[in-house]
Amino acid sequence: MTRSRRWLSDAAALLVAVVVAFPLYWMVLSAFKPAGEIESGEPRPWTLTPSLDSFRRVFGQQEFGRYFLNSLVVACAVVIVSGVIAFLAATAVTRFRFRFRTTLLIMFLVAQMVPVEALTIPLFFLMRDFGQLNTLGSLILPHIAFSLPFAIWMLRGFVKAVPEALEEAAYLDGASRTRFLWQILFPLVLPGLVATSVFSFISAWNDFLFAKSFIISDTSQSTLPMALLVFYKPDDPDWGGVMAGSTVMTIPVLVFFVLVQRRLVSGLGGAVKD
Repeated sequence: MTRSRRWLSDAAALLVAVVVAFPLYWMVLSAFKPAGEIESGEPRPWTLTPSLDSFRRVFGQQEFGRYFLNSLVVACAVVIVSGVIAFLAATAVTRFRFRFRTTLLIMFLVAQMVPVEALTIPLFFLMRDFGQLNTLGSLILPHIAFSLPFAIWMLRGFVKAVPEALEEAAYLDGASRTRFLWQILFPLVLPGLVATSVFSFISAWNDFLFAKSFIISDTSQSTLPMALLVFYKPDDPDWGGVMAGSTVMTIPVLVFFVLVQRRLVSGLGGAVKD
């Protein structure tokens, strides 16, 4: 009976993996298909004549390198700044007792429930009033704000798991609060920071809504998702270019995921355990 259940669980996991991976496979396949096969009325899940024409059109786009760099700057800034702020905030709400602490934690949860689409117009006027439209700052600041509640809640469990006796022992050995914070506590909660950084990176890297709303006239500040619009024309869409561009966009996310994979698994495990 145990072997049968294991076989069923493995089969179910394999089925889920196939369902999740198939759109990615089709995207990469379409990127390598020649134009005739992409526009064919009888699509096939393979190609016998792979072509790099779609990738040539993508990399031949004049501003593609700038868009890639802008996306990288936005994503890295969001990951670093939100990680540091979330770590400090999670430490504060866990280690210190102050008025409205519970209210503050509830507000973090409420902030997660508000749809991003509902705040886009108010954020647009806010960025306009602060003179941040058509700048990368208009993309970095909202993503930091939206990633903080989730990051603080997740890191709170990691900070709470560190025994207070360890902190007391560090103080008895002469360590200052700042030294304990960065040299002892920070390495212990690093797996949680990695887990939150993955979600922050993906959200900022794939953002289209804010880029479309806040980058209005200065195309030099656009990001990679906006570059895909060059290949999409209502009357004659270049699906090969769209798929090739999407494939190129996926590569940095995969690289980032591979680099932090080990710490990500331990971070998610610690979050579940908490």
